[in-house]
Amino acid sequence: MRFTLIDQISDLKPGRSISVVKILSPTEEYLQDHFPCFPVMPGVLMLEAMYQASALLVSATEDFQHSTILLKEAKNVKYTGFVEPGESLEIHCELVTMQDALATLKAKGMIGQRKAVSGKLVLERFNISDRLPERANRDEYARLKMRQHLEMLQCVSHA
Repeated sequence: MRFTLIDQISDLKPGRSISVVKILSPTEEYLQDHFPCFPVMPGVLMLEAMYQASALLVSATEDFQHSTILLKEAKNVKYTGFVEPGESLEIHCELVTMQDALATLKAKGMIGQRKAVSGKLVLERFNISDRLPERANRDEYARLKMRQHLEMLQCVSHA
């Protein structure tokens, strides 16, 4: 994953939940424009961070069975606070159901005891070869990269 909004995994319980941390650095490029004189993490990136954490949980739960995990739906997303430079956004995702190709999760982002964002996410998971058989060789590569990404984020939390 080239565009990651997770700095470390603080807790992972496959099949149940994941907790991750995003520390908002004052040097993040998008803060120069969002907003001048009042830099805050854009809401869409808070949602993206919840999706990325949820995708890691789903991958770990099914032992990287699927190469592709997409955000299909974001329901009842509520933004209730700003994330400012220097603050840590702690994201907690809980697996609600996994049926057929869909996984449903409850997610929230906290800054200390203050909620910043919450919502219900529906993820769709599949292998590229299921839809494009001629690209089957990409499945294993994508699964390997997701596994390496998860391992790297877990190593950061133990350092």
